[in-house]
Amino acid sequence: MVCFTFFINKLIAPNHPNPEKLTSYECGEEPTGNAWLPFNARFYVIALVFLLFDVEMVFIFPWAIVFGNHDMNSFDPRWGWLALTEMFLFLGILILGLAYVWVKGDLDWIKPKPIVPTTNSRVPAALYDELNTAQSAYKVKEFTRDVKPTEPETATATPTATPPIRKPMFKPLFKKPGNEQ
Repeated sequence: MVCFTFFINKLIAPNHPNPEKLTSYECGEEPTGNAWLPFNARFYVIALVFLLFDVEMVFIFPWAIVFGNHDMNSFDPRWGWLALTEMFLFLGILILGLAYVWVKGDLDWIKPKPIVPTTNSRVPAALYDELNTAQSAYKVKEFTRDVKPTEPETATATPTATPPIRKPMFKPLFKKPGNEQ
């Protein structure tokens, strides 16, 4: 049946592609750049966590109906306790998964955890601090543009003189047309 509906769709549906229809859709904006750019994997992790808790809500609604059904609970009170125990077990597994993602650091979006470098140097840290705070040891020179005087221009030089033509630094490997052997 699925193949039949795809076949009917191919026969009936109009197919008029044009460049506007074939561009990638960017929420009404003009597309910029290539659509096949690498995608940050953190978006997938957040989407999977959202999907996990979205599916959780699908399972909580029937549980709430069974747990809140007074007729069923009055007939046999063990149904309510069974539903409550089952839901706590289900929520415990989901919270365990959330804790795993949280400890792994996949939910840290903006602030990565800085790595503090360590060293096995025998030089005490106070010496480094003293060296970094010493103002007299390092002085920044004021910037001056020292222009060395060039050779004085001679009166015989003409301003329209062309500079000498320099030869290329490489020898081309191709042959010029007409010099065929």
